[in-house]
Amino acid sequence: MKQERDLTVVDSPEFPDRAAEAQEENTDARTELPAPPAGEELASPARREAPAEPVPSTEIERLKAERDQLLDRLARLQAEFDNARKRVERERAEFREFVAGGVVEQFLPVLDNFELALKSTGTAHQLRSGVSLIVKQMEEILGKMQVSAVPTVGEAFDPRIHEALGTVERDDLPDQHVAEEVRRGYRLRERLLRPALVRVAHNPKQVEE
Repeated sequence: MKQERDLTVVDSPEFPDRAAEAQEENTDARTELPAPPAGEELASPARREAPAEPVPSTEIERLKAERDQLLDRLARLQAEFDNARKRVERERAEFREFVAGGVVEQFLPVLDNFELALKSTGTAHQLRSGVSLIVKQMEEILGKMQVSAVPTVGEAFDPRIHEALGTVERDDLPDQHVAEEVRRGYRLRERLLRPALVRVAHNPKQVEE
């Protein structure tokens, strides 16, 4: 069977010029683009931007002067802060000395009375009476300073203000109540200065019940 061939404008002998033009177009489409001339490169979008203008020398000098001013101000603030801190520490130390001086001044008469008691040549009963007066004088001074003794004997044992030295068997006191005071405790207003050293009652009758 004879293969039929479709005639196109290019194959047609009646249009030789048209066939030549179509062949030239196909050839041009398959060829590569010509290289750019030497010394010239394809400009990318980034390279097309205009170069940055140099910063004027006057602007640089102004920025340097502003920097120096800020550094000088920072140094001055640091020095003022150090001076203020030292002044506060000095004032605190002076205040502590003032308070301590006021406390010591109140106890100087007590010390004088103790010295007089040591020089006394009276009887033991007289010496005991003198020491009792000194103790009372000291308690009055502590009371003015709002220092009070921690309640002990007969009170329920409280580990927050009492320190147990041991237990004693007592049937005349409730169990777990303070029976004896070994060393007095003190507190300043609501602040505990030292706990009271005590012995706690152990009531076997209440324990058995």
